[in-house]
Amino acid sequence: MKKIAIFASGSGSNAENIIRFLGQNPEISVDSVYCNVPGAFVLQRAEKYGIPAYVFNRCELQDPEGILKQLRERTIDFIVLAGFLWLIPPGIVEAFPGRIINIHPALLPAYGGKGMYGMNVHRAIVAAGEKESGITIHLVNTRYDEGDILFQAKCPVTPDDTPESVADKVHALEYQHFPRIIEQTLQQL
Repeated sequence: MKKIAIFASGSGSNAENIIRFLGQNPEISVDSVYCNVPGAFVLQRAEKYGIPAYVFNRCELQDPEGILKQLRERTIDFIVLAGFLWLIPPGIVEAFPGRIINIHPALLPAYGGKGMYGMNVHRAIVAAGEKESGITIHLVNTRYDEGDILFQAKCPVTPDDTPESVADKVHALEYQHFPRIIEQTLQQL
C-alpha cells in the first residue's frame, strides 16, 4: 500500500478529484491532507472522505521537527501538490526525492515561476495572445516549476477566450489527467 499526502491551499477541487480517483485503487491510500490556509474548503472536502487534515504555518513547514517529522511518522510514500502555493523547503524535497508531484496551469517552462499560479497565469496567457495553453505535471525540486516534466496536455486559446474561459479549459485537463498521472507515477516507484 502506497500512502500519499495531498498539500493544498484553496478549495480543493483537484484534491477531491484525486481522492475519488485513487479511492478505486486498493494499492494506494490518500492518507492525509495538509493545508496552509485555515478555513480553506479543502479541509471540508477531506472531512467528507474521512481523511485527516492538518493546518500548518510557514514555520512548521520549514522546521524539520514540524511537517517533515509528521510525514515520516505517518509513513507517507508520496506527496501531491494540488493547488499548493508555497515553495516546498529543501528538507522535504531531499526526504522525498522524485516523490513529490505538482500540476501547473500552463505549458512549462512558459508562464512558470514565483507568482505564476491560477488566474495570474491565465491572464498572462490571454494578454500575450497565446494560441494554446494547457497543463504541466512535474516533479518538484527546490525552485518553482523547474522540476522534471512528466506530462503535458494542451488546449486551444482563441481570440474570444477570457482568462476565465481559459481557466475552465485548463481545469478540465487537470481533472482528466492529474489523477491518472499520479497513479502511473506511483506504480513506477
